[in-house]
Amino acid sequence: MNDDGTGLLTIGELARATGLSVRTIRYWSDEGVLTPVTRSPGGYRLYDAQGVARLELIRTLRELGLGLDDVRQVLAGERTVAQVAATHVAALDAQIRSLKVTRAVLSSVARRDSTAREMTLMNKLARLSAAERQRIMAEFVAEALQGLDAVDPEVRERLRATTVDLAPDPTPEEVDAWVELAEMLQDPEFRAQMRRAMELNSADGAPGEARGRSLWFAKRLVELVAPARARGITPESPEAEPVLSDLFGDAPRADVLERMAAGFNERVARYRELIALVNRAPAPSHAEDFAWVVAALRARTDS
Repeated sequence: MNDDGTGLLTIGELARATGLSVRTIRYWSDEGVLTPVTRSPGGYRLYDAQGVARLELIRTLRELGLGLDDVRQVLAGERTVAQVAATHVAALDAQIRSLKVTRAVLSSVARRDSTAREMTLMNKLARLSAAERQRIMAEFVAEALQGLDAVDPEVRERLRATTVDLAPDPTPEEVDAWVELAEMLQDPEFRAQMRRAMELNSADGAPGEARGRSLWFAKRLVELVAPARARGITPESPEAEPVLSDLFGDAPRADVLERMAAGFNERVARYRELIALVNRAPAPSHAEDFAWVVAALRARTDS
């Protein structure tokens, strides 16, 4: 306490009382968040007991990460501590989300031993907004379906409803999946492949036809193939022929293979798997059953 009997404190005494440095207190005074009550005859700033309490509040707010503008507004009564805290929580949440994405990208880069170019692309794709990710998907779907009015309505609606919901706190594996999916969605070869699958689906139907024929066929395929696979019947074996006959009758196997291979192949299976990974959804089921049918057809057409 100053020895002039006023009960006021110099900056040095205030520093000793609070444990803060003289430099910090002087800086906060210069910035106008800690105002001295008066000055000594020698020009030194003097503070009262309220200044000590004010200094403790400033220190607490600063330790919580608030900027001096926020601190100044609280001290001036322009905003309450609760209002500033709520704003700061929102800002921290955004920062935490960004840091989680950064961590996932760096973890993926380290694991994949990515080049600088690959890292740049990965970071860019990982930070796309939800709207931007959905725009990429929507463009892919629009190209696949354009002008094909006879596509099974159930298939068309499911394709259009496909979302890409990368979590705010993605794992490195989810970042990997989204980057691979984004590259696939923009790959001209895969886009042409999906377009061909929709053209074949459309050729099998007619505008206004009852919905669900494709899903009915998929269900029927699983009902026939899953038991055959469980019995150990391989696609190349003679025992596979009755299964194919039940599914396709006497339709030319080469024609059937074209349709099956367009809609059920490794790239399409990977596409569905990536969608599930990004969306944290259950993995697609029965891919092995469809692969079995394609293999069985190919074994009877490749010669």
